[in-house]
Amino acid sequence: MPLTQRKKGAEADKAASDKAASSEEKIVQDGSEDEDRKKKESPAGKKKKKERGGEKGKWSCLDSCCWFVGCVCTVWWLLLFLYNAMPSSFPQYVTEAITGPLPDPPGVKLKKEGLTAKHPVVFVPGIVTGGLELWEGHECAEGLFRKRLWGGTFGEAYKRPLCWVEHMSLDNETGLDPPGIRLRPVTGLVAADYFMPGYFVWAVLIANLARIGYEEKTMYMAAYDWRLSFQNTEVRDQTLSRIKSHIEMMVATNGGKKAVVIPHSMGVLYFLHFMKWVEAPAPMGGGGGPDWCSKHIKAIMNIGGPFLGVPKAVSGLFSAEAKDIAVARAIAPGFLGNDIFRVQTLQRVMKMSRTWDSTMSMIPKGGETIWGGLDWSPEEGYLPSKRRQIMNDSQVSSESGTNSSSSRARVNYGRIISFGKDAAESPSSEIEMIDFRDAVKGRNLANTTCRDVWTEYHDMGIEGIRAVAEHRVYTAETVLDLLQFVAPKMMARGSAHFSYGIADDLDDPKYEHYKYWSNPLETKLPSASDIEIFSMYGVGIPTERAYIYKMSPSAECFIPFQIDTSFEGEDEDSCLKDGVFTVEGDETVPVLSAGFMCAKGWRGKTRFNPSGIRTYVREYDHAPPANLLEGRGTQSGSHVDVMGNFALIEDIIRVAAGATGEDLGGDQVYSDIFKWSEKINLAL
Repeated sequence: MPLTQRKKGAEADKAASDKAASSEEKIVQDGSEDEDRKKKESPAGKKKKKERGGEKGKWSCLDSCCWFVGCVCTVWWLLLFLYNAMPSSFPQYVTEAITGPLPDPPGVKLKKEGLTAKHPVVFVPGIVTGGLELWEGHECAEGLFRKRLWGGTFGEAYKRPLCWVEHMSLDNETGLDPPGIRLRPVTGLVAADYFMPGYFVWAVLIANLARIGYEEKTMYMAAYDWRLSFQNTEVRDQTLSRIKSHIEMMVATNGGKKAVVIPHSMGVLYFLHFMKWVEAPAPMGGGGGPDWCSKHIKAIMNIGGPFLGVPKAVSGLFSAEAKDIAVARAIAPGFLGNDIFRVQTLQRVMKMSRTWDSTMSMIPKGGETIWGGLDWSPEEGYLPSKRRQIMNDSQVSSESGTNSSSSRARVNYGRIISFGKDAAESPSSEIEMIDFRDAVKGRNLANTTCRDVWTEYHDMGIEGIRAVAEHRVYTAETVLDLLQFVAPKMMARGSAHFSYGIADDLDDPKYEHYKYWSNPLETKLPSASDIEIFSMYGVGIPTERAYIYKMSPSAECFIPFQIDTSFEGEDEDSCLKDGVFTVEGDETVPVLSAGFMCAKGWRGKTRFNPSGIRTYVREYDHAPPANLLEGRGTQSGSHVDVMGNFALIEDIIRVAAGATGEDLGGDQVYSDIFKWSEKINLAL
């Protein structure tokens, strides 16, 4: 290597060494300066710096909420993933490990016994359980043609709630379609097999019937627009005519075997209307003749039927409430009332539901004769903790479990609405009731800006609202006057389609009008002695019977009345909770409404049942599911969940396969329905 190159290399190495040494010296010097700076820093400076660091690491309330929501969502999706990933038999395996072997589903059990499909079956769904799809809508509903607005996922109710409410409402004058909007019932078994994904209505019954050989040609879902009055389903959609034709076709194509009809909830009233319509002459009726029912129907197996109405319908129309909504409203009044998002949830629900004429079909019928007055009721003395069991016997046992104790506060169930607990419990002689009917109404200026969410309360004025509260107490008879006062437009439509009295003379020609056909106290059963009628319903669940109300705090767009959830009973046996008095029932329909007609009103030959159609009361005692994996259970007595009750399904399948009520064992009673029925002084 040349000398000059060696010299240049040495110089380069020396330069690199000097640079490294210089960098090292600088780092040391910087470190020393930092140490000196730290030593010189004042205590106040250190404190301030520490506080700044603390602010950066502070955990805020918003952080906690976000963390909580994130955890819930993560756990939910994880559980959903695991549920869908696990074998379908795993839930049954775990349940059997906990509770022992599960019984066979009724369809499997009865197939082993040799039962096969025989009589065609017709399902009649109740209110809200049938799907509705859009056929014509306004601009806000673009892209929703033939999509379900009711039933399914209810996605549009969340995405565009005001548009959804607009399309679910009917015309407040006619009770029919508003201009430019057409919702129509979904057809086929899918119309009401599931209310929403995972929430069955008719699906379990359909699946068990299929086990013994039923299929779609021998099963028919009589879907209808449950928002309409019953006669208007024929006027607009010819639904009653379609049901008549379909039953005739099923009977004809099944060797003349008559149909077994299974209505549920409000569908019970709808089919009662149908039986009068189908035999009445045209144009008001279907023109089938007086023997149509006898020729085409084997049995009517009513499930959870509100024959005589439900008090829950009164609270729904009066304040858009039931017990659960009242509790939620008390916990979060801003969310359901005049909320911060300006949606006014309850007000819009009230506006929408008051256009549904069908809801008025379930206002209590029979007045004080059936439901009791100011100082008496058929269920007087009922104690939820002392329920009796009477199996296959309609006689009242000598040991009564519902005797009231003299030390207990008396429950006046006949007072369906009371303003204040004292009005609910005091003797009627001590209650000062000021008549509200002649009160002068005046426009409530506070609500003049709320017409888009309001119906008729804005026309009552302060004096009208105060007059309602000062009347203090309302029975099944005065409740009709109350609703007429607070919602005259709604009741004007309703009174044209429904009636709530008791007929003095059923041969009076006025009872040939369709407004009486869904009231069993104002109409006769068909002349068909070979038909059997069953009343099948759950018991063992507290069911709303009467309410304590208060006036709401004044606010813009407010609903002036609400259930007073502050009132509770004095002991565990009390029937008062959250301002609601409860009795025996299926959580929606009291036993009195579901069972009275088959227990007494139609039992034997009566003026309401001139041909002596045989009637049976079949009650199903509620038993909650043993664990979460059982879902909604197989022994539930709840109003909708009873549709999955194995004992009820077995009874239906046996009758569909040819059995009679006597083959089932006659009456099956757990409640005091026969005792309560005897207290009702009704001319038969």
